[in-house]
Amino acid sequence: MKGKIALVTGGSRGIGRAIALKLAEAGCDVAILYAGREDAAKETVGLIEEKGVRALSLRCDVSDGAQANEAAKAVSEQLGAPDILVNNAGIVRDALAMRMTTEDFRAVLDTNLTGAFNMIHACLPIFIRRRSGRIVNISSVSGMMGNPGQANYSASKAGLIGLTKTIAREVASRGITVNAVAPGFIETDMTRGMSEAALKNGLSAVPMGRIGQPEDIANAVRFLAGDEAAYITGCVLKVDGGMYI
Repeated sequence: MKGKIALVTGGSRGIGRAIALKLAEAGCDVAILYAGREDAAKETVGLIEEKGVRALSLRCDVSDGAQANEAAKAVSEQLGAPDILVNNAGIVRDALAMRMTTEDFRAVLDTNLTGAFNMIHACLPIFIRRRSGRIVNISSVSGMMGNPGQANYSASKAGLIGLTKTIAREVASRGITVNAVAPGFIETDMTRGMSEAALKNGLSAVPMGRIGQPEDIANAVRFLAGDEAAYITGCVLKVDGGMYI
């Protein structure tokens, strides 16, 4: 993958950072988009550059189509036209449905689902002109099995699966693949803040009996973004330790 340009949304921390570093290890120059944590974004850029490749960070609210278009344009101008798009940006605003506000439902859909569409819409002309490209959307097993308290999050991640399959059908003839990775119970800032009881309850649903690591997701993305997956499109790859079988 040496010389490829990868664009990773939500790339400053957690799973997004692991994906960015894995693609950098494979030889990609990497641009990350972030919403708020400039310090984390700068740290990630430094870690990417330590891999011997170029790096770029840009602040971008992916739910805003104009900002998504500007980000894709800036990456093309500063690093080169992207070859790989990873839609990882996401937020959670959990509550039982009867207590969830319309604003919180809409905010999660806007970032997690509309944001992915906006970035795909911004990058597809580049991929189509080149007649090649890799799109990997980060969904979730919550979008496949549902999860109490996450009507907004589960709906957004289920929508990503539908978006993945539809765009895959639309652009397959142009040499572009579109796939999704569905993480399960992964160690992130959110899970590190869970109580021991909640952590134990979460692990009880994982047949492998352990929490996953961000690198587990990054490995799957690296595969789907590479030449080895050239004949795979419209696929949802679960990385969940058997959580949803």
